[in-house]
Amino acid sequence: MDTIFALATAQGRAGVAVIRVSGPQAFRVCGGLMSSLPDIRQAGLRKITDANGAILDEALVLTFAGPHSFTGEDVVELHVHGSPAIVAAVLRRLGETDARMAEPGEFSRRALENDRMDLTQVEALGDLISAETEAQRIQAMRGYEGQLSHRIAQWRADLIRAAALIEATIDFADEDVPVDVTPEVTALIAGVETDAAQELSGFAAAECVRNGFEVAIIGAPNAGKSTLLNAMARRDAAITSERAGTTRDVIEVRMDLDGLPVTVLDTAGLREAVDDIEAEGISRAILRAQNSDIRVFLLEENEDLGLAPEAGDIVLRPKSDLRADQLGAISGKTGAGVAELMSELAHRLSRRAASAGLATQERHRTAMSQTLESLQVAKNHLENGPDFYDIAAEDLRVATRALAALIGQVDVENLLDEIFASFCLGK
Repeated sequence: MDTIFALATAQGRAGVAVIRVSGPQAFRVCGGLMSSLPDIRQAGLRKITDANGAILDEALVLTFAGPHSFTGEDVVELHVHGSPAIVAAVLRRLGETDARMAEPGEFSRRALENDRMDLTQVEALGDLISAETEAQRIQAMRGYEGQLSHRIAQWRADLIRAAALIEATIDFADEDVPVDVTPEVTALIAGVETDAAQELSGFAAAECVRNGFEVAIIGAPNAGKSTLLNAMARRDAAITSERAGTTRDVIEVRMDLDGLPVTVLDTAGLREAVDDIEAEGISRAILRAQNSDIRVFLLEENEDLGLAPEAGDIVLRPKSDLRADQLGAISGKTGAGVAELMSELAHRLSRRAASAGLATQERHRTAMSQTLESLQVAKNHLENGPDFYDIAAEDLRVATRALAALIGQVDVENLLDEIFASFCLGK
């Protein structure tokens, strides 16, 4: 493999910037930039020089010998001062050596290829880097620690044993086999089915934690939706006006709600549209509202918006500041009831997030669904007797391959470029 390098920390001015070098020539390449490298897994201050011996910077240098590194290869980290000029000079100096600039995600891809991580851990690492809230960090860390990988490994082990038992029965079909393996095979399949189905049941919640929940504010024109959104966001995210129909498109505000990622949507007021633009805005409002996790209705008594609240929605009366009876009402203008609404949303969404499983990607859901389908077919063939055992064994192998693809062991080459393309250069 080539020796690669890249800035591993964010662009821009900082106290320290980390430049990572990985590959078979990492020690030789970096050794040419300084008087000597520190001992393996040791840190030392070194002056980094250009080709003429001029000092570029004094850096803290760390060395890691493969396979005991992030990539599984020899790695050198240069902790230089975080000046953009210094970083550019050191990267330029590395570019004059036999090393080349890394591609996006190439360090993580090498970690995968060198069995330092499996594919679910790589995906979790990407989520961890992108995490904006505490719930996202916790969920990503569970994947990065290998919790899903360990569960899949156990499922695969059980299915491999089940297939081996069936194949042993086939191999000794002409002999007297003293033990009927069907009960153990059935139990192994049932255990995997139960665990995988439970994991799938938590997929929707896990996906929401990863991508964020959506809360739509619904109401008639001039019901105070935009004012409420601004109060929830604590800034002027939406234009407010006494004129009805000001909001024509869906306005989104991303926020951290007790550690959960939430996007609050301000939508066009629901009424009979007066022009094509408003009609389009109302159509978009209804579509986004239907797909939201929770809808907050600002609704007068007996008011018909053409979109009725459902179980799980929150219904409030608008503009409590203009009412004598403020029971069940809210005002974005005065802030009355806003804290209570935020607390209720956090409570409801936290309950949903608590059911999140370890599978967070659509790819995970697809592989587990394929596994369950193959296991159901295998059970049907087992019930049809020994003449169908060879087909049942093949069904179990299909299920096992689906799980192997899930952790990146087979049939995933076409996915790798897409997955790693979303990583930054230094990862």
